[in-house]
Amino acid sequence: MSSSPLGPALIKVSKLISTRYNEALVNPILPREATRLAISLLIRRGGGLGARGAGSTLVDGLPRLLRAINPPDYGRNSMSLLSWKLHGNGKNIAHGDVVSTDERLTWPRTIGVGVQHIAAMFGATFLVPIITGFPPTTTLLFSGIGTLLFLIITQNKVPSYLGSSFAFLAPIAAAQSGGGMSAALGGVVVTGVILAAVGLIVRQAGIGWINWLLPPVVTGTIVMVIGLNLAGAAKNNFVAGPMVAIITLASIGIVSAVSRGFLNRISIFVGLIIGYGVALIMGDVKTDAISSASWVALPSFTTPTFDSKAIVLFLPVVLVLIAENVGHVKSVSAMTGKNLDDQMGNALMADGLATTLAGAGGGSGTTTYAENIGVMAATRVYSTAAYWIAGVGAILLSLSPKFGAVLSATPVGALGGVGVALFGMIGVLGARIWIDSRVDFSNSTNLLIAGSALIIGIADISWTQGDYTFNGIINATLVAVVGHRVLTALSDSRK
Repeated sequence: MSSSPLGPALIKVSKLISTRYNEALVNPILPREATRLAISLLIRRGGGLGARGAGSTLVDGLPRLLRAINPPDYGRNSMSLLSWKLHGNGKNIAHGDVVSTDERLTWPRTIGVGVQHIAAMFGATFLVPIITGFPPTTTLLFSGIGTLLFLIITQNKVPSYLGSSFAFLAPIAAAQSGGGMSAALGGVVVTGVILAAVGLIVRQAGIGWINWLLPPVVTGTIVMVIGLNLAGAAKNNFVAGPMVAIITLASIGIVSAVSRGFLNRISIFVGLIIGYGVALIMGDVKTDAISSASWVALPSFTTPTFDSKAIVLFLPVVLVLIAENVGHVKSVSAMTGKNLDDQMGNALMADGLATTLAGAGGGSGTTTYAENIGVMAATRVYSTAAYWIAGVGAILLSLSPKFGAVLSATPVGALGGVGVALFGMIGVLGARIWIDSRVDFSNSTNLLIAGSALIIGIADISWTQGDYTFNGIINATLVAVVGHRVLTALSDSRK
């Protein structure tokens, strides 16, 4: 793992954010300037995708992009970014009432809610680096930084935590097999830049074109393919440690069946802990790295490399992240009773920048987390102050290599049990999109597109053109997106 100059640069970025935290609202970025700055995150003058020093270029470019976001003057009533109104007496929430995004409880209670958000994101955020082999503490660091960046760009109006996205699992695994971790990070970076560019377009043109390009039948199919395409990886881990895998899977099922509330939402992580403990008792956990790890230190950073053959594997992820972010903003809007359509572009851009920054330093790509929506529903606290607490807390937790070493030593059997449950659940979530959106499968176009894409993705039907290999997920995505538009247009032309 190569070292990266990101340590001092991250400190500069943190100082930049701290000097900007009192700026409450964000001006639209001029499309031409913003696009130029986004592209500069990837390409040095005369460099191209293979240019060296991409990590330092990204960190140099991100502050410039942030400086391009200028706060307008909305008068004396503009609220400071780190200022919240006290809800009532700050101690109680009346029946049927909620703590709004611009309110907070007393600070001890707000910190308590923030800790709950950390716990809610914890399991899912760490599963991605555990499965992919990325450094867990590095992923956690960029998850915390990304959350703070998201809150700034969305003007403190969209309560959300940015954790590791499962959509990256398949392309990361494929990219690592050919070019190692650095090549996978290059794909994460490009995904983030594209997503940020989409956010800029949405700020200018609205969300209508996304709804046209990605109807529920398409997004549900892509999500299902990403989950079920990983069935082979789950099998390989499962058979490598079958006893621990069976115990892990059974534990997940039992916890999910008998528990309620928060414990039910983290049943997969609880099952992983149980499987880990059993493997430790059986002597299947290698503890040498845990013993030698320091208690407090900066996470390790890795510089990405850019290989177009690896980058192409990540393109379907952009579509999933778009769907996840749009769905999240709509969910928060419904829960809070506030129209957040004007923040849709900001949310996409913020997640894109957070993913870009994470990939530049060795972390996994991010997305808005549904797990934390559960905490808000249970507590009736939608205050963004709690998410600032969660983001800062995640950064502090990332400074313990000992903690990261424990996670990195997760036995393969436990990963197998988790993989069977998790990858299958991701696939079923795709079906849930169909059900919730009432996709009409009596329509032959919908039926053909979904069915064909699923077989292509699950069977991993690939084809090679020159140096490029297009795997099952890419081909399934092309069939779903392009095929649906073409067949729909032909069908409409007959009417």
